[in-house]
Amino acid sequence: MAPSKRVARFVAGSDKARPLWERSSIRPAPQTSAIVRTQGFVLPQFPSGAATPTSIVDALKAVAGLPPKARASFSWGQCVRGTYSPSHQAKEITKSRSFTKPSRVLARFSADGCTPDAVVTGRCSLRGFSFRLGSEGQRSAIFTQSAPVHFARTLDQMLAFLQARMPGPDGKQDMAQVEAFSAANPETLHQASYLAVHPPPASLACTTYWGVHAFPATNAKGETRFIKFKVAPVGEEGRPPEDAATAEFTGFLRGELEARIRARDVRFSVLALLDQPGDPVMDVTNRWPDEDAREAVRLGTIVITGTESNEACDGSAFNLAEGIGHPPDEMFAARRAAYAISQARRR
Repeated sequence: MAPSKRVARFVAGSDKARPLWERSSIRPAPQTSAIVRTQGFVLPQFPSGAATPTSIVDALKAVAGLPPKARASFSWGQCVRGTYSPSHQAKEITKSRSFTKPSRVLARFSADGCTPDAVVTGRCSLRGFSFRLGSEGQRSAIFTQSAPVHFARTLDQMLAFLQARMPGPDGKQDMAQVEAFSAANPETLHQASYLAVHPPPASLACTTYWGVHAFPATNAKGETRFIKFKVAPVGEEGRPPEDAATAEFTGFLRGELEARIRARDVRFSVLALLDQPGDPVMDVTNRWPDEDAREAVRLGTIVITGTESNEACDGSAFNLAEGIGHPPDEMFAARRAAYAISQARRR
């Protein structure tokens, strides 16, 4: 069945006027009226509780032992440039010109869990790939990572997760405290469990990247449905056995990526995973049922053509052009705000 026909099922009749998340079994958390401004960016409202985007940034840096000017997460990285070519199917999913028109791409490969100058990058178990595409006034910025779930469902849970891992006076974590938190919050183990079974390949260019948020996508007919982004390498994926030890001990991620770029060997398909009734669009710690077997539409292809200075990738993150809406889950708004705070501190 064509995607456009399936979309109509979710927007027909009186149901069209209801917010998409009201058609899900999960509801948005109650919100306060607090608004914060950072470098001209208006931070969205957040549920009441101990956690704030600022406290999350502070906790991330404290747990990782990062210097003041470092990114709060995914601090190791390489900025790159490239091109995006849309598929003929993209317009069936979204009217966003950022995904339906050819454009230049500014992207960043990254790794979390290590310092910006890390040598042993094999210890950085979570990889990231963020990309900005589209023309002036019609740009979208999407973040994807090498695990299909986030490690916390709410801002308060994320802060508690990090606080449980704060190093003590001896510089070590209290493992009893970590285990107690994990037992009380089993969903916070989903990401680590996935990575334990699916370690990232030795090459950044051979990694599959997932978007953990559900985005409401609207096409030119006004039909809206939730999608999740998936960025898959074009060509063989996997860790070459002979490269595994090299990746662990020499930290060759950047050099290997640069060699592939020179060989014009870095291509990705940008895919939209299509929702089904009852999908948990508000919970980023859980995958959609049978997500690996989901119907997916190829929106287009990204080709990486060169490297850029890492400063070039500083700028507006999480912007979305018309046709791609903001995910309704609490963590998307929190991550967007935390990025703005972290970026302001780096200046």
